[in-house]
Amino acid sequence: MPHVQTAVPEERSSILQTITLGFGADPIARWVWPDAETFLIAMPRFALAFGGAGFDQSGVYKTDCGHAAAMWLPPGSSPDDDAIEGILEETVAPERMEEIGSFFAQMDDFHPHEEHWYLPLIAADPSQAGRGLGAALMKHALQKCDAEGLPAYLESSNPRNISLYERHGFEVMGKIETKSSPLMTPMFRRARG
Repeated sequence: MPHVQTAVPEERSSILQTITLGFGADPIARWVWPDAETFLIAMPRFALAFGGAGFDQSGVYKTDCGHAAAMWLPPGSSPDDDAIEGILEETVAPERMEEIGSFFAQMDDFHPHEEHWYLPLIAADPSQAGRGLGAALMKHALQKCDAEGLPAYLESSNPRNISLYERHGFEVMGKIETKSSPLMTPMFRRARG
């Protein structure tokens, strides 16, 4: 099993590159940014706005090989909504903004109000798939959740990942989708410990 370490702020660039690589074929990310160049410019900025607050709160983890990372937000922390909105306005065609806004509003509707750990982003370099990197990252973070007696929440942007999350105790809460979007699946893991 790969070893997991807490990432430090100085590793921000390499973590964001790993996340970007891992989301290169992600259904939701590529629905938002179907153009490759736009995706490659927007995704690292989006990842930082979405999960970057975890860097200052020891919530970003990486495998010791550096090929996978997870950006968790502890209770009381949240994505930088203003930065996310600015990135979307800069990188998404105006005629698509209403639908994308509706998609993000549905994400907000499912987000739990109780104290919890939130996983905005987890990804592995596609060249390293099948090595158990994602499972190692999940196990590490969920041990912390359990030690604190807190639930965890995520949105699966790729149906192929749902079984991984279910193996770690997450349950499907519903569906997030709009007229043209792929399906996103909100998932919740009850507190243990």
